[in-house]
Amino acid sequence: WPLWFVRHDFGVSTYSTYGCKVVYDNFVFVDEPDNELQSSSEAIGAKYPNNMSADYSSVANFPPPAIVTWSSRDGTPHRAEIDIGDIFKDRLIRHRVAREDIPETASITDPGIILEVNDRTINVYMRATIWTKDEQIPGNKYSHSREDLIKVFSRTY
Repeated sequence: WPLWFVRHDFGVSTYSTYGCKVVYDNFVFVDEPDNELQSSSEAIGAKYPNNMSADYSSVANFPPPAIVTWSSRDGTPHRAEIDIGDIFKDRLIRHRVAREDIPETASITDPGIILEVNDRTINVYMRATIWTKDEQIPGNKYSHSREDLIKVFSRTY
């Protein structure tokens, strides 16, 4: 304790953008067409923002900043460098489980870091699987964990 991480998973979600491109860890995560408006987060309804995930596995902490280029819904072009290493410089896993609710033998997997580009705003979230002593869904013996999505950074351009 505290819960630290040395590797992370990564993912990108885009909403209400044109031509969004995100490069991180020498990998192009998103390269969308310039003439196609991505659907809005509002169109997803109640599933947003929990629909987002980090599917690119095991990135060593920390590559150079993510480079994000896009146009917002109104057509204004933007460019940003999002320094994931600076955002998580303390290397602490963000979660909402009390220490006393985590089993001493619990193993912690790599947390997911999700970069969201939503119109003019970039948000960065963390989601980590945190094992719990008690069922999170009463009567479901397979629910001994939480995966809360926690926003840790936001900037509007």
